[in-house]
Amino acid sequence: MATALLQIKVKPRARSSELVQGPDGAWLARLKSPPVDGKANEELVALVAEHFKCRKAAVSIKSGASGRMKWVKVEAA
Repeated sequence: MATALLQIKVKPRARSSELVQGPDGAWLARLKSPPVDGKANEELVALVAEHFKCRKAAVSIKSGASGRMKWVKVEAA
């Protein structure tokens, strides 16, 4: 089972949701959800799972749950 650890900068309240990787390898997630009651974190997990074509259960936020910079763990089968 392959595991990836990504550092993702999150921008909540964006016009559209997207996950992009910059030319320097840094990840940026633009989320429509506001950072209230964990809604942005839920959307981030769903967005990462969709991007890497895995289940939401395979994606977890390891650190930074209340900040803009997050470490996200992705476990691929």
